[in-house]
Amino acid sequence: MASHKVLIHNAEILNEQKRVPGSVLIENGRITGIYRSAVPGEVYTNAEIIDATGMYLMPGAIDDQVHFREPGLTHKGDIFTESRAAAAGGITSFMEMPNTKPQTTTIEAWEEKNKLGSEKSVVNYAFYLGATNDNIEEIRKADPTRTCGLKIFMGSSTGNMLVDNRETLEKIFSETKLLVAVHCEDEATIRENTEKAKAKFGEEVPIEMHPVIRNAEACYLSSSLAVSLARKYNTRLHVLHLSSAKEMSLFSNAAFISNKLITGEVCIHHLWFSDEDYANYGSNIKWNPSVKSAADRDALWIALKEDRLDIIATDHAPHLPREKEGGALNAASGGPMVQHAVMAMFTKAAQGFISPEAVVQKMCHAPATVYRIKERGFVREGYFADLVLVNPNKPYTVSQENILYKCGWSPFEGTTFSASVEKTWVNGELVFDNGVVDDSYRGQALTFEV
Repeated sequence: MASHKVLIHNAEILNEQKRVPGSVLIENGRITGIYRSAVPGEVYTNAEIIDATGMYLMPGAIDDQVHFREPGLTHKGDIFTESRAAAAGGITSFMEMPNTKPQTTTIEAWEEKNKLGSEKSVVNYAFYLGATNDNIEEIRKADPTRTCGLKIFMGSSTGNMLVDNRETLEKIFSETKLLVAVHCEDEATIRENTEKAKAKFGEEVPIEMHPVIRNAEACYLSSSLAVSLARKYNTRLHVLHLSSAKEMSLFSNAAFISNKLITGEVCIHHLWFSDEDYANYGSNIKWNPSVKSAADRDALWIALKEDRLDIIATDHAPHLPREKEGGALNAASGGPMVQHAVMAMFTKAAQGFISPEAVVQKMCHAPATVYRIKERGFVREGYFADLVLVNPNKPYTVSQENILYKCGWSPFEGTTFSASVEKTWVNGELVFDNGVVDDSYRGQALTFEV
């Protein structure tokens, strides 16, 4: 834990929907002072001064959906490598998904992941428990102060993690004390569309068919079921990686985010790419749910600005390049994203799609609020000093040389962002500084209000 004083001086502080000039003092891993005018003379005593002139100072981003591939799939990525990339990208806390090997569907497996997090993660961490059709007893044992949520794949997944039994779903939604986070795609619709595509193309279905197979209707059928169950049982529901215009009708901005029972997330790739990009990027932009039409993408942006969508996340899911080979049926779905998500969104802010203040709302404040994370996600006195300096006027080009993902590639390779992440502090420790990661530091387990 940091014991020295650090004064981040003369920044543009992005916090709670405002942008104000000011300085922030860090001591013993916490924010101990926020100065919006002159800094008192005694504050400078024995303090390391960071000149932040011309830069944004924001809370560290909190990514509520990553796949760091450990245990069992560590040829693609692991907690150490991917948390390093997250730190370089201004993400100071992550929540990791259960579809590893073994799957995180027991408390024992979940505890083992937490041990791995404490040993390997450069940033703060939390892990989902995964639902199956037959692990309700494990779900009942989960500690809601330590478990970020319960992940349900209401659509295709690996192993036995597809929860398609209606009785099981009713039981889970009615009983769990955890936030329920869902992947929503209707399996029957996908299978039917797959057979149609095979009948037309054979086994080598072109990548452009991916959003036809995994279409908006498949998403809507499943999302609407999840929303109806949440309303029936008063369950805290968070619908992950929404991708279609049709689904936006399921979400509301009638309540403040802290009072919402049902919240929605959008991912970077669904805001950035459209089906017109398959011609250039091929299976490198193959995700589940699929990247859909430009009209769908436009609808996501509108819903985000109207606060019907609450959180921007990554769904970081690395695969080796050889695993991404093939078309709609054979290429692996998913791609790496944590190193570039914050820069991508500040680039969209520079283009007028979203304000810098809203980027912080959707990537920092909202995840902390929806998941009820203790003392993180805001620039507030007494909170953990998870902080990021962004230079909005320093372009950054993604290249083979600066990609930190273990898989070694990015769908953004060759892209120049208009903003750069300059520094990242985790619990007051400077873990990323102008291109260099201090990977000797280990983050903390997130804790949650009940």
